[in-house]
Amino acid sequence: MRTFLLSLALLISAVAAAQVPSVTVENAKGEAVNTKSLLKEGTPMIVSFWSTSCKPCIRELDAIYDALPDWLEEADFRVVAVSTDDSRLLAKAKSFAEGRGWGEDYTLLFDKNQDFMRAMNVSVVPHVFVIDGNGKIVYSHTSYVPGNELELFEAVKKCSR
Repeated sequence: MRTFLLSLALLISAVAAAQVPSVTVENAKGEAVNTKSLLKEGTPMIVSFWSTSCKPCIRELDAIYDALPDWLEEADFRVVAVSTDDSRLLAKAKSFAEGRGWGEDYTLLFDKNQDFMRAMNVSVVPHVFVIDGNGKIVYSHTSYVPGNELELFEAVKKCSR
C-alpha cells in the first residue's frame, strides 16, 4: 500500500509540474511556430486540441468563443485552438476555423503531423488544457458537455490572480 501511495504521489506531482513542450507547428498564415513561443510572461492560456470531424470540439470552442468577451473583462488570458487534422485536411481546417470567426480571437495552430498532440499526451479530442503564465499545466479535461467551459474559466481565473 505504501508503494502504491508513493507512486500515486509521484504521478500527481509529475502531472502538476508538466510544462508546454517545444514542438514546431503551423499558424494560420502557414508559418512555422514553436509552441514554447506561446508562453507570454504571466499570461495564462486555454489550449484546445480539436478536429473538423469532432462535433464536441466544435461545440466547446464555440461556447468559449461566445463567452470570451465577458471572460476577458474578468481575466487576462488567451485561447489557442490546435487543429489535429492531418496535412490532407489542413486547408479544410483553416477555412473551417476562419469561417467560425475563431481566427479573430483565438491563436490558431495546425498540428498536421500531430507532434504537439503526442508531446502533450493527447490521445482523443477534444482535449483542453489551462496553462498558467509560467507554462505549467494547471487543468486538463477531455470530452465536452455544456458547462465544461465554465470549469475552464474558473481554472483561468485562479491562475490569473
